[in-house]
Formats: sequence, structure tokens, C-alpha cells
Amino acid sequence: MEFYAFHGCYNEEKEIGTRFKVDVVLRGDFEKAAKRDDLSQTVNYQSVYNDIKQIMSKSANIIESVAYQIIKTLKDKYPLVEKVEVTVYKLNPSLGGKTAWVAVELKS
Repeated sequence: MEFYAFHGCYNEEKEIGTRFKVDVVLRGDFEKAAKRDDLSQTVNYQSVYNDIKQIMSKSANIIESVAYQIIKTLKDKYPLVEKVEVTVYKLNPSLGGKTAWVAVELKS
């Protein structure tokens, strides 16, 4: 998922913003959904996207906090989810040189 957001500890980052990428892996027992081909027995990925979009719309100082909020929200909201892996990438960060991205990965 890609978003334009305003995360960072410097005022410029909060005012100008930049692009972010978010990768999410959800782990759980989805066998019943797979066997029945039944959306009600699994996690609706559109809902997950909307949850992450909402989190990304709120400014945070560090991307570790963003990743934590994503994990907490997904585990609280979707009981079938047993484990979550989240990687938040800040694309083209202003570090004084050419850098494609910086990232943090959290697992729970």
C-alpha cells in the first residue's frame, strides 16, 4: 500500500509530507474460509486497507509508532488474526544524500 503522509520528527516532514509504503502480513487459521470460499470466515482486505489508511492519515513522529498502531488495530479488530507483520517504508527520506527508503519492521 502507498500513502502520502506527514510522519517525521522534523517540522518540515510534518508540513510537506512524503510518500510511504506499508507491507502487511496477516497470519491466522483461514482454512475454513479457504474450504468454503466464504469472505465472512476470513479478514476483508478492503477493511484492512481502510484501517491502515486512517492510521496513516494521523501524523506521528516515528514510523515505529505507525507500525505499532497498525499491529494493535488489526489484532484488536480482527479476531482471526493471530500474528501480524508490518513494514513501514519512508520513501526518499531527506537524509542529505540519495536514499531510496528507510524502513522499520515490527512483528506481533
